[in-house]
Amino acid sequence: QVQLVESGGGLVQAGGSLRLSCTASGRTFSRYAMGWFRQAPGKEREFVSTIVWSRGTTYYADSVKGRFTISRDIAKGTVYLQMNSLKFEDTAVYYCVLRESSLSDTYYYTHTGNWNYWGQGTQVTVSS
Repeated sequence: QVQLVESGGGLVQAGGSLRLSCTASGRTFSRYAMGWFRQAPGKEREFVSTIVWSRGTTYYADSVKGRFTISRDIAKGTVYLQMNSLKFEDTAVYYCVLRESSLSDTYYYTHTGNWNYWGQGTQVTVSS
């Protein structure tokens, strides 16, 4: 079993910043990509960002481009999500994800069903 453990969520005022972290552990696994999804109350879970582990290639949802930055520390096996200029609408539970194999098109990273492992989530609340 692979465990993804997120940290770094919390309460912040609009315009502020937070950094989320996620570390994977457990049985031997491959790591092709890691990323983040989020789910706001009453809404479907949505793609936020992903990073291809070996190459460092990144992808973002349009709603967070220019404000969020995904990165990884290969030695630590940790993925980060730096969130700046936070807005009220960024309030959600943020989930870390891991995929073990490649996808034929970057579009498929946005689908929840294409990720092998999920963390339990960390709450981010942005006050207006």
